Amino acid sequence: MAKIKITQIKSVIDRSERQKRTVEALGLRKINQSVEVEATAAIIGMVKKVNHLVAVENI
Repeated sequence: MAKIKITQIKSVIDRSERQKRTVEALGLRKINQSVEVEATAAIIGMVKKVNHLVAVENI
């Protein structure tokens, strides 16, 4: 399965609680922090919900 690199580019301050929990569930805690994860359907769905807060790169 393909891997993707997810980087938080915007703050979660003043965002809904659901978006905050989604970003945290992706493993992100700070701006400019990156994580590499498998591109599963669940992860892709989470990224789509917070795509305005994160940047995604294929690895």
